[in-house]
Amino acid sequence: MNTEETIKNQESISDDNQDTDVKNTQKETENPDIQGGQESDSPSNSESSEDVKEDDNPEVCEEESEKLRSELDEYKDKYLRLMAEFDNYRKRVLKEKSELILNGGEKVISSILPVLDDIERAEESMTTIEDSKSFQEGVSLIFEKLKTILEKNGLKKMDTVGEQFNVDFHEAIAMVPGQPDELRGKVIDSVQTGYLLNDKVLRHAKVAVAE
Repeated sequence: MNTEETIKNQESISDDNQDTDVKNTQKETENPDIQGGQESDSPSNSESSEDVKEDDNPEVCEEESEKLRSELDEYKDKYLRLMAEFDNYRKRVLKEKSELILNGGEKVISSILPVLDDIERAEESMTTIEDSKSFQEGVSLIFEKLKTILEKNGLKKMDTVGEQFNVDFHEAIAMVPGQPDELRGKVIDSVQTGYLLNDKVLRHAKVAVAE
């Protein structure tokens, strides 16, 4: 009887050990990081220490600083060059604008000089001329020549008489009462001719308007 009990006890202990091994195997399967945790942490710790060493390396820091200073000097030089170019451009534009304002009428004045020469010759001939008709014709030719030159430069005479009064083109200096109904509000006389320069009002026409 003692022998049989001993055998049973040994079998019971063996079964308990097998159950314990199975449970431990299941825990290891469920938590695979438990065993390898310390091993997986060691490489990252090693890399961190290497990064710290590289960051603390004075030679590396000096190289980075020198590179940044070089880039800063390069950008500063480009900025100064651009500012100098812009300043020169601004001065050139202001100079050209001043010259344009000062000499804007140079082309027109140059084209009128031949007419001025004709007027001088006509004035000289006034003392010796005997035929007034020829003199009148000469003055008419000079006047037409002057009008042609001005028209080529964009000057246009306003046609005002018979037109509806328009404050954009006309300046009323007189209101004439007693006019027919069809003339009311219209220009009936032009006291001073108005002109357009390139379709822009150069001088308003001074007119009389029917009431």
